[in-house]
Amino acid sequence: MKPIEDCTVGIAGMGIMGGAVAMALGKLVPARILACDPDVRAAGAALADGVIHEAFTDAGEMLERCDLVYLCVNPSALPGFIGARMGDFKTGALITDIAGVKGNIAKVVEEKLRDDLDYIPGHPMAGSEKGGYAQARNCDFRGKNYILTPLKRNRAENLSYLAGLIRRMGFGRITVTTPEDHDRKIAFTSQLCHVIAASLVDCEADTEITRFGGGSFEDLTRIAMLNAPMWTELFLENRGELLARIDQFGESLAAIRALIAGDSAAALEARLGAVRERRAAMAEQ
Repeated sequence: MKPIEDCTVGIAGMGIMGGAVAMALGKLVPARILACDPDVRAAGAALADGVIHEAFTDAGEMLERCDLVYLCVNPSALPGFIGARMGDFKTGALITDIAGVKGNIAKVVEEKLRDDLDYIPGHPMAGSEKGGYAQARNCDFRGKNYILTPLKRNRAENLSYLAGLIRRMGFGRITVTTPEDHDRKIAFTSQLCHVIAASLVDCEADTEITRFGGGSFEDLTRIAMLNAPMWTELFLENRGELLARIDQFGESLAAIRALIAGDSAAALEARLGAVRERRAAMAEQ
């Protein structure tokens, strides 16, 4: 890969993450940035803001010019997008994505990929409960986690190149793992949290109950204002791992409920103390 300053970068999809990637690249590296989106308003807004240099509705016209491509489309659309556009990618292009599920997508994409292309799956942990390009400025990458799930076919120099670019975009920690490990752990740290937040709001019909909130409810349920179509895709795409995590949570909830029901003060205090210690240990990682 040529230095990023000499590259043309293409971003497919100008929602919140596509817009945030474009903004981070524009601020930190002087690359030429192109973007495509079937919604002309999204790409047009990014062009008007000076976030990108050119806007396209035809992805093929953009892809043939790009050395590096960020795929910021919904997970369910990603394999089909690559399959339909395989002949459009520039020779030797480096491709990455931001999809929140990796296992099945990585396998399907790898089967479709041309030999001269390199696809490195990735997942920036820096989204928001709100979607759309208009929210991109509120998506702060500084210090956030980024997960890469490289494939066996990936070139070492391209993995190093992408990791370096991610750091320049402001991310604080890069974790390299397998697609399977990603999906197992993200089911806990992200998808289960959204399920819990949604369930917590779903079980109470009183919309004025927030008058009794002191911050706990607000903190726990912020992510319940989710993008329903996208999170439906993520839940179902990773349903095996997510169901296992829901069951794991259910067992813990049932155990704590039993201690409360049984008026088991000593055991309950001990369990809550152990939880506190575990959370403190997690914060140190």
